[in-house]
Amino acid sequence: MEKVIRIGTRDSQLALWQAHQVNDLLTAQGYRTELVPIKSEGDIDLVTPLYEIGVQGIFTKSLDLALLNNRIDIAVHSFKDVPTQLPQQIVHAAILKRGPVKDLLVYKTNTDFLEQPGYIAHIATSSVRRKAQWLRKYPQHQLHNLRGNVNTRLQKLAAESWDGAIFAAAGLERINVRPATSVYLDWMLPAPAQGAVVAVCREDDQFCLDACAAFNDADTALATQIEREFLRTLMGGCTTPISAYAYIQDHTVHFSGELCSLDGSQFFSTSHEVPLDQAQQLGQRAAEEIMAQGGAEIVAQIRNAK
Repeated sequence: MEKVIRIGTRDSQLALWQAHQVNDLLTAQGYRTELVPIKSEGDIDLVTPLYEIGVQGIFTKSLDLALLNNRIDIAVHSFKDVPTQLPQQIVHAAILKRGPVKDLLVYKTNTDFLEQPGYIAHIATSSVRRKAQWLRKYPQHQLHNLRGNVNTRLQKLAAESWDGAIFAAAGLERINVRPATSVYLDWMLPAPAQGAVVAVCREDDQFCLDACAAFNDADTALATQIEREFLRTLMGGCTTPISAYAYIQDHTVHFSGELCSLDGSQFFSTSHEVPLDQAQQLGQRAAEEIMAQGGAEIVAQIRNAK
């Protein structure tokens, strides 16, 4: 009997959208597939802020366990949720062509408050990166935790008296729920690997590795590798305000990276343009620059605060 590839996914609308992309790419090659929805810790606990849960792998752990226990053959993740150190015996099988990378603000009535220096706006997000970048630009604003899947967060925003909330554009646009009352935050640098989707499998599963190899996007794979190398070198996770974005154009890698203190008051950044053939260890080199500028102190402060 022909092997059926079991695709593990979280059961949110966005996660299922991502899993269906992988499913369609596999079936287009003639593979037989089956979707297997699995709850994650991050989906079950919607109250505790992410930085208090022991966040490394909170949205991936359940799928990793299902993979190692042979309940599924492939797990599909938002790449930005995946720890830089994968569990033993699990490897990247394919990184899909990247989607939108920017963050956006969903606002209640209008964005006039952004131009009012004395106004204390109330903005919601669970991301320490978004909080730090927002406070760096608007230090007088009040930030609120906002957890849950995309739809849950939109509902909470509607129910609360906040002025707005920050989302990844990819999350809203992929499932067609981006409100008209939203604007791109062009000044906000995204999380490493934001907008990318990754499929992982067991390292000894050559069948699935071969099946996924056909839709691995080389440019996205390189760009996200550089971003995640930057993150890993800074010893960062969901609890550290680290941003990174790389893209490839005309055989050149363009990279920007940032590290903020939690309150946005301290800030270090770096940017590089290097030929494609010199991109190896670019993320590590950029992170070491940030550390030398004074970023090492911020990382130590955040770690000690934990």
